[in-house]
Amino acid sequence: MDSDRIKGAGKEIKGNVKEAFGEVTGDRSTELEGKADQAAGKIQRKYGEAKDDVRDALDEADDANNLNDPAARPRP
Repeated sequence: MDSDRIKGAGKEIKGNVKEAFGEVTGDRSTELEGKADQAAGKIQRKYGEAKDDVRDALDEADDANNLNDPAARPRP
C-alpha cells in the first residue's frame, strides 16, 4: 500500500473533523478549510491508489514475462 493512500485518508479524516467543528461553532472559515482538506486528501489518496495500480500491473507483466522465459522458470 502506497504511503500517499494513508496520508490522503488521514487528511480526509482531519478535514471531516475540521468541517464539523466549523459547523458546530459557526466558523465558516474553519468549515471551508475542512472541505479543502478533504478534497486535498481525496486527491492524494487517489494518487496513491493509482500508483498501486500501476505497480501491480507492472508486477503482473513481469511475472508473465518470467513465465515465458525458460531461464526464469523455477527448477523442480
